[in-house]
Amino acid sequence: MSTIPVFISCPTTLNNRQTEFRKFLVKLLNDLNMEPRALGTSDYPKDYPLKEVAIIAKRCSGGIILGFEQMRVSAGKTKAGTPKEKTITEELLLPTPWNHIEAGILFASKLPLLIFKEDGVTGGVFDNGISDAFVHTIPEDLNNKKKDEIKQVIQKWFAEVSILHNQF
Repeated sequence: MSTIPVFISCPTTLNNRQTEFRKFLVKLLNDLNMEPRALGTSDYPKDYPLKEVAIIAKRCSGGIILGFEQMRVSAGKTKAGTPKEKTITEELLLPTPWNHIEAGILFASKLPLLIFKEDGVTGGVFDNGISDAFVHTIPEDLNNKKKDEIKQVIQKWFAEVSILHNQF
């Protein structure tokens, strides 16, 4: 039985909590005979990165977006110089811009998407209602109850991915 390739959009530099969640997720995928694929982790570019992401996505049957905080902005303005300009009063937690690019490629490829984000990460693909994928918040504490909840989410997504994979 061949493994099912799935694209994982995830920054390469992670803190300990982020690493723990990613490892847990990868183990769940492996247990379901799924093969995580990602640029710079399982696949290395011979061409420019954007093209390589598209090539990897074409070979996958699903995608997972991991919205981990990569930048914290505590001062500044949003939409500067426009009527909607606002001064930042609360910290903004920003993911890697590659999450948005890779999500767009996966969505355009009509692959089943599963989206996770750290609490406080917003914008683009991490805003509810942007796609048909529900945005799940990564728990602060990865206790057994939370692990079971995430397993159930993965299994429901796996059912969609399996159907697509079996069509090829």
